[in-house]
Amino acid sequence: MRSKRQDGFSLLEMMITICIVVIIGAVTFITFRPLLKKGHVDSAYQTTLMVLRDTRHLAITQSHEYKVTFNPGGFPAGTILVEYQPPAVGGVFPPLQQVNTYTLPTDVSFAVQAGFPASTPDGFGTGIAAIDFGQGLGGGALNYVAFMPDGSARDTNNLGNYNSGVVYLTDPASPIYSSRAATVWGATGRIRGWRLDQQGAAAVWVQQ
Repeated sequence: MRSKRQDGFSLLEMMITICIVVIIGAVTFITFRPLLKKGHVDSAYQTTLMVLRDTRHLAITQSHEYKVTFNPGGFPAGTILVEYQPPAVGGVFPPLQQVNTYTLPTDVSFAVQAGFPASTPDGFGTGIAAIDFGQGLGGGALNYVAFMPDGSARDTNNLGNYNSGVVYLTDPASPIYSSRAATVWGATGRIRGWRLDQQGAAAVWVQQ
């Protein structure tokens, strides 16, 4: 008499299959985690460049002053705030009006890391302050830049001083070579992007 064949998996076979799937998933996660973290830094970098360039374009095309602030007070760390400055009325400027906010991935910060070179992007600052605008103005680092209708970047104290500077983006838990930076030249409003590269044993900022 022929025995009946049992279909399906045994409990042991199912447990072995689950273990294999878990192991493959863990190996895949470990392998791709650095790439995912680098992707977050790249995303934050692209967002920062986009905000700076789009805000400057708004200032030029709409003939008004627009301000970009990094880590503004009252907002979570990693926030970029864009504001519009209405024209003066009777010599008095009305309060700034919020246009938009942007937030970096939670594992990316406006920050500097040990090992950043003393030679800074476009020669701005010393590589110590993470948000280092206000170059040449004195009084320490500023966390904002204001774009004017002529495309230049200035301060907001109505003195018309050109405001140049740099902002750094990094994942503090990752190697420094995933770090990025963006610079703004006050007189022209020119915006540049930078990546940290390893040349020999030295870390060097390279324009992208």
